[in-house]
Amino acid sequence: MAVDLHTHSRASDGSDPPERIVDLAGNMRLRAVALTDHDTLDGLDAAAARAGELGIAFVPGVEISVDWPAGPMHLLSYFIEPGTGPLQDRLRDLQEGRAVRNAAIIEALRSLGIALDAEEVEMESGTGVTGRPHIAAVMVRRGAAASVTEAFDRYLAKGRPAYRDRPRLTAAEAVQLTRASGGVAVVAHPHTVATATGGFAAAFESFASLGISGIECHYAEYPPATRLRLAETARRFGLIATGGSDYHGSYKPGLQVGTGRGDLSVPDRAYEDLVAARKTVDG
Repeated sequence: MAVDLHTHSRASDGSDPPERIVDLAGNMRLRAVALTDHDTLDGLDAAAARAGELGIAFVPGVEISVDWPAGPMHLLSYFIEPGTGPLQDRLRDLQEGRAVRNAAIIEALRSLGIALDAEEVEMESGTGVTGRPHIAAVMVRRGAAASVTEAFDRYLAKGRPAYRDRPRLTAAEAVQLTRASGGVAVVAHPHTVATATGGFAAAFESFASLGISGIECHYAEYPPATRLRLAETARRFGLIATGGSDYHGSYKPGLQVGTGRGDLSVPDRAYEDLVAARKTVDG
């Protein structure tokens, strides 16, 4: 059976309620699904309850942007439960940093002749963490961009005129906080930190020495051959080859829970290996 260990809900920058993510996983007959919203655990209780109703294994998680020598990288912290804890408490600081960044982006857009209302952006995100996809969606509604993709390509992506950075944990801090909270750390979409085979090998070796447990090798946007090559490289360094769709609903059109763009199948061994790694952290 397949699994999906990377999805997003309305609690951060996805368009669907947390329960809907689990419903979609059930429709695809997945063995397990993880909810990994950005910097927040707010959707986990609802998703876990729905998974219990459907009999699907649920992995509570969070995606964090961290500093790495090659540039910002995303870390998936699995088995992080809502409530208090070392990582849980730091997430509140990260959310405050997002709020400051959002205000700076809106001001930058205003200077470019695109006047957005901060309240409208907050309404777009509902009760979740507000991010760039919500700003992009409002831009589309206001006619400032033809699509969310265009809004990012022209204004919001790194290097574009309205991009603004935000505070991040270092990778070492994020891994330490994850492990101290009983979690397992995995690098998401590793193409953001390396490109060539030699670069991946060097990066993966550094990840293993830092206490990171796995790499998201079976990623929806990678060709099948790349997924297999990354998984083999990960295994060479004793790292778990995980994977997921990175589903965001309408904010990332064309991606589906479980199958990505139609050719993704993450083996359930990835889930089993994460559970085993968690026992090692707890033990």
